[in-house]
Amino acid sequence: MSTNRPFVLSIAGFDPSAGAGVLADIKTFEQHQVYGFAINTANTIQTENEFVSIQWTALDFVLQSIETLFKAYEIKVVKIGIVPSLDYLKSIVFLMKKLSPKTQIVWDTVLKSTTEFDFLRIENQKDLVAVLNELELITPNYYEILKLDSKEKSVENITEKLSKNCAVLLKGGHHPTEIGTDYLHTSNQFFRLESKNGKTHQKHGSGCVLSAAITANLALDQELLTACKNAKSYTENFLLSNPTQLGNHYV
Repeated sequence: MSTNRPFVLSIAGFDPSAGAGVLADIKTFEQHQVYGFAINTANTIQTENEFVSIQWTALDFVLQSIETLFKAYEIKVVKIGIVPSLDYLKSIVFLMKKLSPKTQIVWDTVLKSTTEFDFLRIENQKDLVAVLNELELITPNYYEILKLDSKEKSVENITEKLSKNCAVLLKGGHHPTEIGTDYLHTSNQFFRLESKNGKTHQKHGSGCVLSAAITANLALDQELLTACKNAKSYTENFLLSNPTQLGNHYV
C-alpha cells in the first residue's frame, strides 16, 4: 500500500492503443505522483484512428469492483469516462458517495468517440441533475455540452444551468472562435483559461488526459481553478510531444 501518494481511481474504457481510457489515465496519474487504480467500464477494439467495436462491462461487476476498492483504500478523487447509460452512471456515482461521501468525482462527459461512435444519450434531465449534484466537475467540449440538454440550443445557457449543480470546464478544443481557450464555470463565476501555445498537435485521448490530470491535481489538494490550470499546461505539453495522434507523457 502506498504511504506517500494519494489514491485516485479511473472508471473508464480500455483502449488498446493506450491513447485514451484507463491506460491514458494511469499514465497521467503516475506522472503526477498519485497512485492510480482503474476499473473498466468497457473493452474496445480500436486504434488512434479507427473505432471498431465495444463490449460493455456488466454494471454489477463494476459496482463490486468499486465496493472492493473503497473498502480497502481511502480514495480521494475519481475520474469517470465512458459509460453506456445515465442509469449506469447514476448507480456508480451514488454507490461511491454512499461508501465515501468526501470523495470528489470528475466526469469526463465522453458521449461520442472521435470516429462518431455514440456512447451515451441523455434522455432524463432529472436524473442528470441528480448525478451532477454529486460531482465536483464535468469536462464537456462544445459538442458534448449541447447533448447534455437537448431542449436548449445555446451553449451559454446550458453551461449556466449546469454550473448551478457542479462546476463545468468547457473545453476549447472545438470552440468556434477561440480554439484552445477553456472556460471554468462555477455556481457564481467563471474563469478564462487561455492556451499558452497555439501550435499544438491534435491527439487521440487529449480529453482523457486533461480530466485525469485535474483528478490528480485535486487529489494533491489543489483548489479547482489551480487544478484546471495546471492540468491544461500538462495537456498542452502532451499535445506538443510529437506530431502523431499518440502523445507522450511527461511533466
